[in-house]
Amino acid sequence: MIPPSGGVKRSSGRIEAKRRKMTVWILSPPLRLPLPRTTLLLLLLLPWLCEVLAQVENRVIFLPGTFQNVSVSQNDTVQVVVSRISPEVAFVTLQFHTQHRNLTLSYNKMPSLGLSLTAVDAGVLTALQPGQASLLLFLSSPGGDTVAGTGVILPFSSTDPVPGACNMEFNLDIDPNVYIHYNLYETTIRFAPANLGYERGETPPVCDESIEPSTRWRLQYDVYQYFLPENDLSERSLFSGIQAVADIRGMKENGKRVMTLLSSDVSMAVFNSIPGQGVVYSVIVRDPRLNTSASYVPVHTYACSFASTLDGCQTLGKISTKVFFTITGLAGLVVCFFGHRFFKCELFCMGFSFAAFFFFVLITRTTELEYDLRLALSAVIGVVGGVLLVMSWWRFGSVMACIVVVGLMLGFLIASTVLFTPLGDINVFRQSDVVFWVTFCCIVIIVPLFFVRWPREGNIATCGVVGAYAVILAVNAYIYTSLSFITLNILKRLLNNNFSAMFTDVPFQTTDYIMISVWVVLGVCGIVLQLYRERSRPFFPPSPYLMWLQERERRKTNVLDPSHHFPPLPNRLLARVRQLTRRMEPAGEHTPLLL
Repeated sequence: MIPPSGGVKRSSGRIEAKRRKMTVWILSPPLRLPLPRTTLLLLLLLPWLCEVLAQVENRVIFLPGTFQNVSVSQNDTVQVVVSRISPEVAFVTLQFHTQHRNLTLSYNKMPSLGLSLTAVDAGVLTALQPGQASLLLFLSSPGGDTVAGTGVILPFSSTDPVPGACNMEFNLDIDPNVYIHYNLYETTIRFAPANLGYERGETPPVCDESIEPSTRWRLQYDVYQYFLPENDLSERSLFSGIQAVADIRGMKENGKRVMTLLSSDVSMAVFNSIPGQGVVYSVIVRDPRLNTSASYVPVHTYACSFASTLDGCQTLGKISTKVFFTITGLAGLVVCFFGHRFFKCELFCMGFSFAAFFFFVLITRTTELEYDLRLALSAVIGVVGGVLLVMSWWRFGSVMACIVVVGLMLGFLIASTVLFTPLGDINVFRQSDVVFWVTFCCIVIIVPLFFVRWPREGNIATCGVVGAYAVILAVNAYIYTSLSFITLNILKRLLNNNFSAMFTDVPFQTTDYIMISVWVVLGVCGIVLQLYRERSRPFFPPSPYLMWLQERERRKTNVLDPSHHFPPLPNRLLARVRQLTRRMEPAGEHTPLLL
């Protein structure tokens, strides 16, 4: 690689070059300005002239090794003009980075398959012809939104490896990009193999003719990782990090080499995801024989979505989320071991969960309220739902009606778990939302039917299973576990009409197996403890309202009961008020003295 002036230059080098050109123009004889005025005019016009020269009428001038910030308007195409390419340069790569909006980088003004790439981190490689000193490429916004980003041109010599020149998997013929795929737990990067360098105008070496040391099979790939500042999701932080590690020297100085792959290895690397933490990945291909190297286009990820309304980057680690699920976990722990004993508390928790979940779905789909406000409103409606369920049992005393709601909660969790397994990856569920929701609802409805035959056992089983899962959700607020996706996938599918098309598998790691063990242990212990403690008790506690009615009838009919002679409660309250308002008589003798 031939870095101009020892590496990637920042915008200061670009300004210095423009300053020298503009100084000659301002001091030309037609102006005839005195030296102080000339200096003042130069300082006033310098920022404006630099901006005009950088991007004028949808045309951006790039110099090799110099970063340039570009804004692409909606339904617009920006020409990228690369000039002053040294004759020693055999090929160049143009890379362009945005924070989270896609941008199309193409060889032609009209993007086409195989000659363009749409991505957040996009790059193209151009092999130069003899005598070629300039290059023309195009930037456009595919989503109809204005996109701002930063880009740079990196030159390479004929002895440097050519990144992605032996591509057999991706769209571009020569693809220097690193492709990234992430979920909440794993981040996977893939890239196309490189080839040996060659002079301008020559035929590239054959990729897979042999595996001799004289071929591209001697190349080695160093995978680097660079962490952006913590808790910083700003665009400025990302662009500063990209500019620090875009070239070979910057990545070696600031990044960390995590592994080295041989040409015989699979060109893929897997990392742990850290949601909300920005990470830049890059690959440097080395030629050990010639001691040369070249860099792929760096790619970044935050392991979260900026566009999602549910688990977006802005909602990760929020205090409101941690507080909400911490309280949920404590309530779930109580329900797991004491739910059936304290029946009213169990009904309140089940009604709270039922009402809060569906109200959160409703307001998320119909409004654009902030996440904290939606969570607070859902909690309020959940409290109302819990109170209504408790009051319905207190007033009417219908245990079976309440048990049906409890059974639906267990059915919801069982249906979510079944479709969380590989069974949910069947194409019929991905292609048809009707089939998915019919299957889901059937499982949810079947579970409460068993509660009709075994109401107490079903209620205790629901307390153990659902209460233990609430504890898992509380742990997930601090330590990420894939078990949260059991219900999160259902919630996402309710909120996103296209979720079936973007469904991703969730891997199981050591933490997940530990959480499964905790779930099973808590559930089994809670169920066994409650069954043992409630074996000699009535199936369900009686309704307080019905007990009060029976007590009142008993007092009316049993004249031997001392409570029968007590006046009614309204009369007692009225008598008490009269005592408080009546004037007290003075103490002393009230009868006349006998003579």
